[in-house]
Order: sequence, then C-alpha cells, then structure tokens
Amino acid sequence: MSGFVFNEKPITIESGEGPYLYSDDGTEYLDFGASYAVAALGHSHPAVTDAIQAQAAKLTYVQASYPVEVRTELYEKLAALAPGDIENVWLCNSGTEANEAAMKFARSATGREKIVATKRAFHGRTLGSLALTWKQKYKKPYEPVAGGVEFVTYGDAEELAEAVDDETAAVFLEPIQGEGGINPATTEYLQTARDLTEDAGAALVFDEIQTGIGRTGTLWACEQAGVVPDILTSAKGIANGLPLGATLCADWIADGAASHGSTFSGGPVVCAAANATLDTIVEEDLPGHAGAVGEYLTSELEAAVEEHDLPVRDVRGDGLMVGVEVKRGANRTLKHLALSEQLLALPAGRTVVRFLPPLIIEEEHADRAVDAMTNVLS
Repeated sequence: MSGFVFNEKPITIESGEGPYLYSDDGTEYLDFGASYAVAALGHSHPAVTDAIQAQAAKLTYVQASYPVEVRTELYEKLAALAPGDIENVWLCNSGTEANEAAMKFARSATGREKIVATKRAFHGRTLGSLALTWKQKYKKPYEPVAGGVEFVTYGDAEELAEAVDDETAAVFLEPIQGEGGINPATTEYLQTARDLTEDAGAALVFDEIQTGIGRTGTLWACEQAGVVPDILTSAKGIANGLPLGATLCADWIADGAASHGSTFSGGPVVCAAANATLDTIVEEDLPGHAGAVGEYLTSELEAAVEEHDLPVRDVRGDGLMVGVEVKRGANRTLKHLALSEQLLALPAGRTVVRFLPPLIIEEEHADRAVDAMTNVLS
C-alpha cells in the first residue's frame, strides 16, 4: 500500500496545494518535508502547472541530440545561475544520476581513480553513487559497489589534507549534510577543500542536490562560503516535482570528460517545469525569503526549547534546511507530528527531525511547526 505509513496506519495523499497536502479522507497536512525538498514552490504551483500543460500540448519528448528551444533555454539559464565560471550543463533524471555523471567526468578529466567522500554522506543509491554514500545499510546488500573511494571525517580539515593527493580524482562534499543529520560545514573547511583540490589537480564536487535552488538563503549554499567548485550537482527542487537532475561543470572538466549520455536527458516537459521553477525562484527572491523565514523558524524553535525545557539536544541548519536533534528518537517524534499535529517532516538519521518545507512558507507556517514540536515533545 502506498502513502506515508506510521505504525501500519497509512496516510494516502490525494492532492496538494501550496505548502499543504490532503489525504483521501480530506485531512489537511502542513508539508514540512516537501518530499525531500522536491516541492520547492509547494504543490501544484500555477506557473509550473501552466508550463507543463503548454509544453505537453506542443511536444512531449524528443532526444537530446535534436535542439529544442525549451531545453536550450534551461541550459542557458542554469549556466547563468551557476556559481563562478561554471558554464557547462549536463541534464539527467535524478540526483544520483547527476552524481554518477560527476564521478565519471572527474575520473575521465583527471585520468585518476581515487575519490574522497565523507562519513555520514549521502550521494545516491545507484551502484556508482552508492559507493560515495556512507551508511552500510544502504550499500551492504548490493556490494561490491564501485571502488576507489576513501572516506574521511566530515569537517576535519587535517584528515582531508591527509587523504587528498596526486592520485585523487575528486573530493565530494555536501555543503550541509542532509541525510547525515543536517551538519553544516564551516567556510574554512570548504575553503580548505578548494585549496587542497587545486594543489592536487583534483576536482572539487559540491553535491547541492538538497541544499541548492535557494533552500539555504542563497541559490547555492556554496555561495555563502564564497567557494566555487569544479562540479556542482543539482536535482530535487529544480523542476518542482518532475524528475530532473543537472551536473554543472567548469571548462576544464567538460573539456576533459569522456562521452556520456542518457535517453531522457532534458525532456521538453521537464525542462519547461524547470524553467518556470527557476524563473519563479529568482523573480520572487525565494532564496532571500527562505533565509529570512528560516532564521525565524530556527530562532522560534530555540526559544521553545528553552521556554518549555524540551528534550532537544540541538537546533541547526541554514535557511529552510533545519534539523532538530531530539532525545527520544526521530521516528517516534515524526509519527506523533503527523498523526496528532498534521505536520509532515522527515528523519535525518535516528535522532534528527528534518524540516525542508517549500520555500514559499510564511512565518505563520513556521509558528504552526514550532507549536506542533512543542506539543509533541512536551
């Protein structure tokens, strides 16, 4: 049976609008998970819906070897919005495919095999990306996965420096670890990674599949640190619900990369949704909005923890990517939030409740989430 399941009691979702989802019995839920940050503009956003319908009526799909205006527009838009001098775009269908492409591009451009990733990282579930993902429960049943990956402690600059050498093809980092527990990297750590990879002739890859598209207060989280990678991967909220991933590369990576392709790379309907999504995010300054509302949400959560002496170890994150580390366990808290408070959120490990709401939420929605957490944890 499909749907959200808590103690074998399914919540079957029938429709959605804005930051709300509605079950088949008419119950309204405030969606503070946005399906792992996919619904960046909320559900059934009119600009995206109109773009999808208009494009579907004209051309549903044609292979990427034939130029299509809507796809070309997205290439140009992503190149213009990418940080620094990154101007090369490869489109795919998901985040894990974007990271697979990044692995292939880095290895072929450098002629090296070794990749450095971090403990508690999550980069996808296909056999290539799975090799970069830390948790054994995800990859143990499928081993052997791709080889040549060395793991280091996230945030430990000295350990990273020991791992990066002249055999390293790439370093993969999330500017904020999502699945690993909402763990932000410091600016100093990201800058160290930049310096180390430049000195070694290796590629620095930022996985912004969850942090990107305005979630942390800027279009890309790396912009806040002023660090530009050689490869940036994106997906989730980029097309507001339609399957799309993107691998953005600097010239030296694109020029040195071997051939790569995908049948469904940049389908016209998906590209139309992405163009509408990105236009809305930029025109309405939703990154700035996410930064402001996210700061409000975090401060109100911290105030509630102190005022009500809630069993919370930490509140952390950036913008509308917020983790609340609880003492009772995340899954228990999530179940009660959904069934008692009609608030949907996500786990990030065993003890962290993860909030990834649509970027369009207002302070009143943040207040409801804080009240729900207070009621459940009190």
